[in-house]
Amino acid sequence: MTLAQALAGFAVVALLLTLAPGLDLAIVLRQSLTRGRGHAVATILGIQCGLLAWGAAAGAGATAVLAASQGAYRVLSAGGAVYLAWMGAVMLRRAWRPQPAPARRGPGAPQRGGLWRAWLTGVATDLLNPKAGVFYLATIPQFMADGVSPLVMGVLLAGVHVALCGAWFGLVALGASRLGERLRSPRVMRAVDGLTGGVLVAFGVRLALDARA
Repeated sequence: MTLAQALAGFAVVALLLTLAPGLDLAIVLRQSLTRGRGHAVATILGIQCGLLAWGAAAGAGATAVLAASQGAYRVLSAGGAVYLAWMGAVMLRRAWRPQPAPARRGPGAPQRGGLWRAWLTGVATDLLNPKAGVFYLATIPQFMADGVSPLVMGVLLAGVHVALCGAWFGLVALGASRLGERLRSPRVMRAVDGLTGGVLVAFGVRLALDARA
């Protein structure tokens, strides 16, 4: 298989995964609607860094250890479950507590502060999800190009996934942030926090059940 064939084939699989609704999309939507475009972009960059890390780990064979070691998989699943459940609980708490009306901002004006935290949220969301590692472990060996080292191939394939995520999530963030500028009220933000918090708790419970299986 040539490098071009490998990248094109993987792009089809990665595109289907990217377009499917999931945890990353929920996080990006929430940041776009409640925090604005800047926080959404920072979160997307964090997600992309997490994907690159998993791709490199898969190429280096680290994810094979994760798949082979039931204990390692359970530990990572448990850690991810706790993190997602905690983050979801925080959002649910915000949804049930009265929030002051946000200050009026000009169209497209970014919110100050918290960008580093938004980036970390994106990174942690991906790195603490062992299913992302298992996905790369299952797919990367099928798209190895002749004459390219596994580590380089893992990074290149993850780069394709990163580009697709950046394009799709960027469009989502742009549309949602514009919508959020018109709907950014305490009631709407509480509804978004409540919905996203419920999704995160559900993902956390699912990871916890996987860890016990």
